[in-house]
Amino acid sequence: MGRVKATRRKMFAGLGISISLGVWLSSHWGAAVIALPPPEDTPEEILRTEIIIDARSPIDGKPVSAAEYIEIQAQLQKVPPPKLDPRIREQFFLLRIRKALLQFFPFLDF
Repeated sequence: MGRVKATRRKMFAGLGISISLGVWLSSHWGAAVIALPPPEDTPEEILRTEIIIDARSPIDGKPVSAAEYIEIQAQLQKVPPPKLDPRIREQFFLLRIRKALLQFFPFLDF
């Protein structure tokens, strides 16, 4: 009985060591390659200093100049007046009030 336990312990220890070594080797196999960017990749420091002189319109995606792009961005920043019917706006307001009241008074059913 003692021999069986001893051989099992040796077998489990050997199995544990071999699995640990396998996991360690597989995890460090390509670590040096993963850490480096591809050689054709432009460094981020260079990309930060580039001045972008051509852009695409956020509306339709067509190429525009830098001045036109700034104009489009300024136009998009302006908020247009609400074009919703006042009655519909009032209905939404009342629904929000109803929702808030139902959170405080869940037993009311109106």
